[in-house]
Amino acid sequence: MNEEITFIIDEAEEGMQNAIVHLDKEFQKIRAGKASPSMLEGVRVDYYGSMTPIDQVSNINTPDPRQIIVQPWEKAMLVPIEKAIMAANLGFNPQNNGEVLRINVPPLTEERRKDLVKKAKAETENAKVTIRGIRRVALDSGKKLEKDGVPEDEVKLLEKEIQNLTDTFSAKADKLFEAKDKDIMTV
Repeated sequence: MNEEITFIIDEAEEGMQNAIVHLDKEFQKIRAGKASPSMLEGVRVDYYGSMTPIDQVSNINTPDPRQIIVQPWEKAMLVPIEKAIMAANLGFNPQNNGEVLRINVPPLTEERRKDLVKKAKAETENAKVTIRGIRRVALDSGKKLEKDGVPEDEVKLLEKEIQNLTDTFSAKADKLFEAKDKDIMTV
C-alpha cells in the first residue's frame, strides 16, 4: 500500500481515538450521583496570588459514595479553598471543621438524571460528529491522491479502511454512552 495512504489512515485513526479519549474525559465530568474527586476538577484556588488547580493545594478523596473530603496541605488554605468551591457554582456547600472540608453530594432527582443523560447524549453526538469530520478529511485526501496519480484501487482500499475506522469508533462512542447512561440512571 502507498505510504501516503498509510499515513492518511494512521492520522485518521489517531484523530478518532482522540475523540473517544475526549468523550471519556467529558463523561467523567458528568456526575452520576456518586462522589468523585473529578467533580472538583475545574476548581481553581487563589494560592498566594496565582490561580492553582484545587488538586495541587490539597488532597481530595471520597470515603463513601455521598461525600468528598478536601484536606489542604496548609491549614491557611481552608478558607480560600472553601470560597473557590462555592465560586465554582457546582451546587456544593462545603462544611469547614477547621481541619478538612466535607462536601456532602446530594442524591440526584429523576429529572436531574434525565438531564445528565441528555448531556451525555450530546457529548456522544459531538464525538461522532468529530469522527465523521475526520472521515471526510481523510476521504478528501484520498481523492486528491487519486488526482495525483495514485491507482484507483488503492484509493478504494483507503475509503473502505476509513469507513471501517469510522464504524468502529462510532460504536465505541455508543458503548461509552450506554455505560454512562446506565451509571447515571442507577440509583
